[in-house]
Amino acid sequence: MPATSEINPQLVKQLREKTNAGFMDCKRALAESGGDLQKAEAILRTKGMASAGKKASRATKEGIVASYIHLQGKVGVLVEVNCETDFVARNENFRDFVKDITLHIAAAHPLYVNREQVSSKIVEAERAIYEAQMKGKPANVVSKIVEGKLDKFYSTVCLLEQAFIKNPDQTIKELLNAKIAELGENIVIRRFTRYLVGEPLAAEP
Repeated sequence: MPATSEINPQLVKQLREKTNAGFMDCKRALAESGGDLQKAEAILRTKGMASAGKKASRATKEGIVASYIHLQGKVGVLVEVNCETDFVARNENFRDFVKDITLHIAAAHPLYVNREQVSSKIVEAERAIYEAQMKGKPANVVSKIVEGKLDKFYSTVCLLEQAFIKNPDQTIKELLNAKIAELGENIVIRRFTRYLVGEPLAAEP
């Protein structure tokens, strides 16, 4: 089975166009299928990711803002999760999902919702570090290793790419897609804030 960093970007692009599933979901499905496009599409459909992707363009103007306080007031999380209708916003299943997201954010400390929110300056700084670590190796090898390390970086700082604390075999993105398929509506984790008592503010040294 090829590693995700070795998957042909053109195959990923084709799979995304066919299924509307997320970039990393497509890479994982192709890795799992050994690079077979049809098998990868079947894997995505089985997990509900393809149908979730098709709902991704639908407007999400309802939803809830939820909070969670942990460690006797030492950690606090505020998150906004959107859906399409007030009916789903009031659904206990949806609210349990949002609660799981707040618990996860408190424990896993993501910095962004997705990789698109990570500034290009930060990405380039990370890339420069990884390239410096690979100095002296062939360019094609360096490229694959650097992309793999960047994927690992994203899985550390981006909420949707983190492993779910209650089920490490499932990413938050996969959990979200499963919930979209289950509830039949587009769901978007729009934003979150995590507070830790005593942590420095951005303007502080």
